Amino acid sequence: GVLEYGGRADEQVKIRGFRIEPGEIAAALSALDGVAQAAVVVREVAGDRRLVAYLTARSPGSLPETPLLKAQLARSLPEYMVPALYVELDALPLTASGKLDRRALPDPLVSGEADYTAPQSPSEVLLCRLFAELTGATRVSVHDNFFALGGHSLTATRLIARIRATLGVDLPLRLLFSAPTIAELADLVVD
Repeated sequence: GVLEYGGRADEQVKIRGFRIEPGEIAAALSALDGVAQAAVVVREVAGDRRLVAYLTARSPGSLPETPLLKAQLARSLPEYMVPALYVELDALPLTASGKLDRRALPDPLVSGEADYTAPQSPSEVLLCRLFAELTGATRVSVHDNFFALGGHSLTATRLIARIRATLGVDLPLRLLFSAPTIAELADLVVD
């Protein structure tokens, strides 16, 4: 006899050591007010595998803002199952047979949620560049939170190492969790 493994029958994925069923997250999203349809997939963003939620609104303007979506999901799902990125679509793309066309889903655009404030000091400029490189963000304000941009404990470790290598400043990792914005970090880094 020969045993041939054709892959998983379900859609389960593994991210940062956690086994995740994207359909479970999509169901939780679909149950939220204002959300008509939801699909969750894994995408590579800035060299990191992240959960991305694709959503359609029940009616124009009814989709909650990203921070509210994350907060509502955090009430029913563990932190590692809350998608890092959210993309609003007019309709989910479908194949000819009516199933979700995952390949037709657009790449997510990562940008800060804070009102944009440009970096002023050399430290802020460097930190904005590092935040963007490690999170894949296209625009980073000095008030953007590293973790809201999609950073997590592993990318935080990389950020601290990059700060050490470029600025020669040895910051403890726990500091990033208490000062997660560029404005807060820049005060602790000497120009």
